[in-house]
Amino acid sequence: MASLFWGLLFGCIGSGFFLYGRKQQSPVPLACGIALIAFPYFVSNTFALIGIGAVLMAVPYFVRL
Repeated sequence: MASLFWGLLFGCIGSGFFLYGRKQQSPVPLACGIALIAFPYFVSNTFALIGIGAVLMAVPYFVRL
């Protein structure tokens, strides 16, 4: 149940990053958005899901192109 909730949360946040990156034509939020949408399908461990999601959400704030 927790994996489903976290996957849905990261998917929603990823959609926001994707739309922002597409509108601003910025590759870093766009790629992180796609990764946030897709990675919950491949990770089954809840702690790994949270860790990877947190890292992917932080990347656009620290990497600016």
